[in-house]
Amino acid sequence: MSLISTLARLEAVSTGRAQPAATVRHRHLGDHPLVFVPLTTAGEAGAPLGALVGTDRDAPRLLVVPQPRDRDLRFAFLAELADVVLPYIDGYAEAVEAAERTETDPETGKRVKVEVELCADAPQLIVPSRAGIDLVRLLGRSMRFRRTAEQDPEAPYPAPPRVPLLGRWLTHFGERARVPGSSLLLAMTDVLGRHWAIGQSTLEDQHLGALLAWIDPPEGVTGAEAALRAELERDERGQLTCPPAGPATDPAFDNKLLAPAIERYDRARTALAAAEDGLEADDRLGALTAAEREIRDLLLSRTRPTWDAVWRGLDLLRELPEGAHVEERWTRDRWSFTGHRDRVLAGEPPQPRRDDAVTAANKLATREREQARLEAQEALDDPLVMAGRRLAGEAFAGEVTDVVMAYSDGKRPSPRPLVTVRTDDRPQLGERTKVYRSLGGKPQSAEFVAAEEDGACVVLRILDKMGRGKEPEPGSVPEKGDRVCFTLFEHEQRGGAKLPDPEETPWTHGGPPGEALPEAADPVTEEDVL
Repeated sequence: MSLISTLARLEAVSTGRAQPAATVRHRHLGDHPLVFVPLTTAGEAGAPLGALVGTDRDAPRLLVVPQPRDRDLRFAFLAELADVVLPYIDGYAEAVEAAERTETDPETGKRVKVEVELCADAPQLIVPSRAGIDLVRLLGRSMRFRRTAEQDPEAPYPAPPRVPLLGRWLTHFGERARVPGSSLLLAMTDVLGRHWAIGQSTLEDQHLGALLAWIDPPEGVTGAEAALRAELERDERGQLTCPPAGPATDPAFDNKLLAPAIERYDRARTALAAAEDGLEADDRLGALTAAEREIRDLLLSRTRPTWDAVWRGLDLLRELPEGAHVEERWTRDRWSFTGHRDRVLAGEPPQPRRDDAVTAANKLATREREQARLEAQEALDDPLVMAGRRLAGEAFAGEVTDVVMAYSDGKRPSPRPLVTVRTDDRPQLGERTKVYRSLGGKPQSAEFVAAEEDGACVVLRILDKMGRGKEPEPGSVPEKGDRVCFTLFEHEQRGGAKLPDPEETPWTHGGPPGEALPEAADPVTEEDVL
């Protein structure tokens, strides 16, 4: 945590209200995001209990599993979820635009530009908290390998046809959520926590109700008081008035309300199965319908407050102007969505259970590169974020006090002007340290030459982005009196070393994909087992 973030949290504790941690919005918000508020069964990972899902804040669709231990009912829930999510995704897969992409020519080996299709927009899935992202990833892993009756007529418990496809899409959303700066799948608590500093721990920030209480408390109540009330206040039945953001449920709700309701549902279903005549079956069917309706009402009472809280968070975020680099990161999300759409249409198999060595290394390198790029772009977009980098000695700002024209040595001298900047910051500069500033959206580099007046003035030599002529292009060199900001971190991230093709994976990293592993040199014996 940076110093400025710590100061903002202390200020939130002092004032009783969340403090801005950003002046712009650093994540993309679609015009019609799909909000997904799931609930899971206690004690059984990945067993869905119910969910509110939809794009209309006033008309969410409630999906319920009245008996989570029943595999058929769980598959029916997943099929209903697919009926909502897949048409939403398909709506973005059809509208495309022409775009250029650089690819390697298989014949010449040269990098060439080719024109391809790029989806004009991409779907966006929003869940209440980080645990919701974990559940999306878990559901995708559990669904994408399910066999349907068409694929395997003898498969036990065949899944509905659309379930494996939904699993592939949820897996893609979950994998994309691990890429820093991506907005295909967002947790509302994480996005709010990025833009406001709260006077509580980061673990407590995962309670969406408490987080919103700090950001926008009721009139006459401090954020700390409102957050405590959101976490602990209960009604006359002993139930939380602000249910947790899920997917876990409150134990008091499970024990006092949900468990008896599911037991009544089981008894009604057993009685219906044992009915002997039509009149008796009608009565018992009515009892079963009433028991199921009771469970639906209970789950709606737990999910609707969270559903409203997610939309309230979206309203708060939309009040912030979008950062300059947000659209660029969203374009990369669109490329990711388009690529997965093409793989699905081409009939490729689902994502593997475990990545091979080359794929795993590429994913790790991509995440590291995107993390560095995100941190740089957020600082360039947001003066408040840049202030934190300046406090850490990773950037400095000041006024240009002198500009001296100089040239490089050589047969064709190039301009290398010396710029003196007076600054109150204390950047961590060493001999010939490179620094960067944004010039027309592109990074212009300079190098540190000397410090004057006990470090109050910094002399820099501008190195590039001045044109090819003997004289610098107008506007490419700071002028006396200009306010400038230089960073010690690069604005654009370089690519890493080229990795071999997966088919050429060395034996030190498991060999090519699908190749049988050699037998262990020392097999396990009875003496090795206690």
